[in-house]
Amino acid sequence: MVRQLLEGHGLVTIDADKVGHAVLQPDGPAFAEVAGRWPHVVENGGINRRSLAAVVFNDPEELRSLESITHPHIFDRIKTEVEEIDTAVVVEIPLLSHGLGDEWRRIVVDSDPATQLDRAVGRGMDPEDARTRLGAQPRREQWLAKADLVIPNHGSVEDLEQAVRLLAALL
Repeated sequence: MVRQLLEGHGLVTIDADKVGHAVLQPDGPAFAEVAGRWPHVVENGGINRRSLAAVVFNDPEELRSLESITHPHIFDRIKTEVEEIDTAVVVEIPLLSHGLGDEWRRIVVDSDPATQLDRAVGRGMDPEDARTRLGAQPRREQWLAKADLVIPNHGSVEDLEQAVRLLAALL
């Protein structure tokens, strides 16, 4: 939501998850390797992302394997997009470590784990699936330790909008 709010303030943004979806498309650069590694997640000529998620979010080794295949393609595409833009760019990346370089400032949108779970379930995610995915992510303390700036997301949408307004003015 923060990325979309920043777009509303005129900032250019890139969604790394959207880029990740693109690299897994049948014509994407990661498709063949992912399909070869996990053939049972291929359905109707494409990667069933829900089936793939069920595999990788339940096994850290499988998640590392997927990331080793997809991340180079994702970061290459993001770098190419950024090079073509001559203004500030916000890249939404749900990772502690990324392949864009150390010169990037890290803005962390922070909320407590219970709020994260409630919101994921509120968006229609199965509670057990949400717990598994959240459990596969770095702990809140790790995110905060890496942050150059923290956007609090504990309260209302209006509170978040106000924080984003202040951030947009800084960028």
